[in-house]
Amino acid sequence: MSTEVRPGLSRSRTNLALTALFLAAFIMGSAELIVVGILNLIADDMGVSISAAGSLVTAYALGISIGGPVLTAVTIKFARKQLLQLSLAAYILGNVIAVVATSFGLLLFARVLTGSLHGLFIGVAFAVGAGMMPPDKMGRAISFVFGGVAVSTALGVPLGTLIGQSWGWKASFIAIIITGVLTLVLAFAVIPTVPNSGVGGFGAQAKHALAPKVLALLGLGFLIMGGQFSGLTYLQPFLAEVTGISGGTISIFLLVYGIANAVGTFLGGAAADKNASGTIIVGGLVLVAALLALYFGGSNPIVAAIAMGVWGIVGFGIVPSIQYRVVALAGPGRDFAATLPASAITAGIAAGALIGGGAVAASGAKGAVLTSLVICAVGVVAAWATSFLKPSPEPETGSPEPAVVEETASSTG
Repeated sequence: MSTEVRPGLSRSRTNLALTALFLAAFIMGSAELIVVGILNLIADDMGVSISAAGSLVTAYALGISIGGPVLTAVTIKFARKQLLQLSLAAYILGNVIAVVATSFGLLLFARVLTGSLHGLFIGVAFAVGAGMMPPDKMGRAISFVFGGVAVSTALGVPLGTLIGQSWGWKASFIAIIITGVLTLVLAFAVIPTVPNSGVGGFGAQAKHALAPKVLALLGLGFLIMGGQFSGLTYLQPFLAEVTGISGGTISIFLLVYGIANAVGTFLGGAAADKNASGTIIVGGLVLVAALLALYFGGSNPIVAAIAMGVWGIVGFGIVPSIQYRVVALAGPGRDFAATLPASAITAGIAAGALIGGGAVAASGAKGAVLTSLVICAVGVVAAWATSFLKPSPEPETGSPEPAVVEETASSTG
């Protein structure tokens, strides 16, 4: 975890602060999907159908996509350190509401609230992480936040599901609350003060954060993640129908993907620092190759496992570079822009799952993987096209460092 830090900050404190960001992202990533493994328990306890309980996932996603940017707009002038701590504390309280909820409507509200706070926190965490690092190490700071989310998929969600299935669904949320409180204590102890990196209020920042070139990168994130999840959502039936495995063996394959996902996120952070645009293009090409191998060779368990491992490494390994490029292109609007990739990615996941569902209905789980392959191939073309976009010169009142870094990185590839 040792890395260079900004002048005035000790390496040990910076590492602890990055650990706090990682843990908070891990908790939120776990809470986002934890209900998937305990839907039956929630439905029984709240007296609703499984499909109605499933709306808790949608509510959280809508909170991230819509509520996160809204809360960011409202709090745009808050100091980053205090806002980070406040959003994490409010997130814990939101999960307390979920635990004490006596009606499904209140539980649904708690999910929208915590999803919104999740979106706010992630954006602030990027700003705080980047503020602790030299400008040429911003990608590594980003990878700690995304890494927490990635590890939550491989570790946090299964553990939370086990807790819920053993002691009741509320126990899963209580575990989130306890770990959240411990992380909040750490955040208060080690997170340093960092300057706001954007310029002006919401109106001034939105002008830059919603510029066409930034929207193009957000569209790229939507396309690539939507493409992946059109197949990823239906990997379990693919492995059963095409690869011919079932039961616990499927869990092993999914674990391989999850671990590769986490590893790829950290590798992707380092790659983003070297050449963010090139990382997206090369990663996209490798992703398409992995999907080709899965589609044509997925009947062989070894080929399927290798393809899923490669998919896991590059699929989320390019996400830090997308975040990096969005922040760099937004320039003075980077504080607001930092929340937008999470919104685009979440929307892409939702759209991809819907599109993949249509493909499954038409031609089975293999059709969903083919759909994923085609969309991701289009995403590679889009990645190449957006690689020509450059940050605009910043006013003297803004912090030029991320833009300067991106110009240098892009010029090398």
